Amino acid sequence: MSLQTRKFIAEFIGTFALVFFAVGSAVFGINVIGAVGVALAFGFVLLALVYAIGPTTGCNVNPAITLGLLLSRKIPLREAIGYWVVQVLGAIAGAALIRGFVGFGDVKDQTGALGANDWGKTISGPGAFLLEVVMTAFFVLVVILVTGRNATPGLAGLAIGLTLAMIHLVGIPLDGTSVNPARSIGPAIFNGGVPLEHVWVFILAPLAGGVIAAVVAPFVAQEPEVATEPEPEVAERAPA
Repeated sequence: MSLQTRKFIAEFIGTFALVFFAVGSAVFGINVIGAVGVALAFGFVLLALVYAIGPTTGCNVNPAITLGLLLSRKIPLREAIGYWVVQVLGAIAGAALIRGFVGFGDVKDQTGALGANDWGKTISGPGAFLLEVVMTAFFVLVVILVTGRNATPGLAGLAIGLTLAMIHLVGIPLDGTSVNPARSIGPAIFNGGVPLEHVWVFILAPLAGGVIAAVVAPFVAQEPEVATEPEPEVAERAPA
């Protein structure tokens, strides 16, 4: 099996896991664990994935992150396109399994919308768009910076997971928090209705945020240290 194939499989599994376990935590238990519990679920799942599949793919599991990395010239276009495809498919598979538990397993959907993102009750459409742009830009910026060549080895997963959890603490009460087009597409497809009509906001806004992050990153990234040659010692000349 080629490395490219392994990368695509890993991204599919990673996005599937993010949707099923993190979105599933809201669908199956938000009334018990609350918004804080769901936010932590997103953070912990991504934290685990960074260390599990990060060495293989970099752990994108998010089209907005993939776009940011593409524009930052960290991954090639062909690989980015493949990631986008398998990320969406993985999210759909994760949402399908959640739908299966609700439909055939008699599990109550505690979100009332299969965990789909939406706007209208607590935030307007333009407000949701701006919110998603800002949250995604910050999130992708963190990902780009902590995975750079000057980042502290071994701590990227912790920074990325905690950032995603923090973002969800802000966004869950407003639009459910997307910052990930694939995460939004999966539940919207199986829920249908208004969330599916509004899903374009949660596709375009995160992608716009990814672009902004890629543009901003070079201005705040630490420049690589340039190694300098030590000056040669000048030997003292003995008196003639």
